[in-house]
Amino acid sequence: MSLVTSLHTNAPSRRTVRRVALASVAALCAVALAARAQSAHSAHATPVRDARHATPGGNEALHMLMTPTRPLTPGDSARAAAIAATLRASIAKYADTTAAVADGYRMFAPQIRNQRVYHFTRGWNAVQEAFRFDPARPTSLLYARGADGTLHLTGGMYTAPKRWSVDKLDQRVPLSIAHWHKHVDWCVPPRGQRARWLERANGAPVFGPESPIATKAACDAVGGRFLADPLGWMVHANVMTSADPAVIWGDDHAGHDMQGGMTHGEHDGMMMSGDGGGR
Repeated sequence: MSLVTSLHTNAPSRRTVRRVALASVAALCAVALAARAQSAHSAHATPVRDARHATPGGNEALHMLMTPTRPLTPGDSARAAAIAATLRASIAKYADTTAAVADGYRMFAPQIRNQRVYHFTRGWNAVQEAFRFDPARPTSLLYARGADGTLHLTGGMYTAPKRWSVDKLDQRVPLSIAHWHKHVDWCVPPRGQRARWLERANGAPVFGPESPIATKAACDAVGGRFLADPLGWMVHANVMTSADPAVIWGDDHAGHDMQGGMTHGEHDGMMMSGDGGGR
């Protein structure tokens, strides 16, 4: 069973690490469970290993997989616009995060300061996303902190099983309009050794999304655990910020996704575990 645990602060205590891990599992475990469950039902679901696109420079680029841009086909623009309109109408009531929480959405990693995008995730929606696509029921609501210090609704995030092909992803949101993404090739500490998240070598984290390690052999060499494909596909739709499709679907995440804006120490604390670890 795939699990997602989260991040700790620059100088975390062992108790803090444990608390963060447990809180984060509750928030996004359903996404990983859905990905695993659906893989058994998708005969043509194959990972897209050659689809790196618009990834950032530096080590982050080693750990981000993006879908390729497909040529625009008739109906793509109208389909994407219909999805955006449905999402905008359905989530407008969540402008206040209190309403989102009341409907079962929970903030991912609430202990992390200054996130570029705050994800409020509803576990049941994540499970259902593995078997159906309902534009009105995103896996996560997206918020950004405004100049006034409050969280402002910017859009929603859809998810899909990690082994889905680009064809299946295109059936949900056209790849001529949007780029799906997922995190890949992570080296993480062995189970029970969370303190190793703080290790650094040559100025870079040994483990996680900013590590230069992106192969099983290199991960084995530092005594880590390699997760080639730990989580599912994701796509952001920033429907509350603009009517322009380029803005709505143009978020390539710069390799950070929900990690954007965090300190190096907080990045070091990101932990993912699950099946998909070897290849």
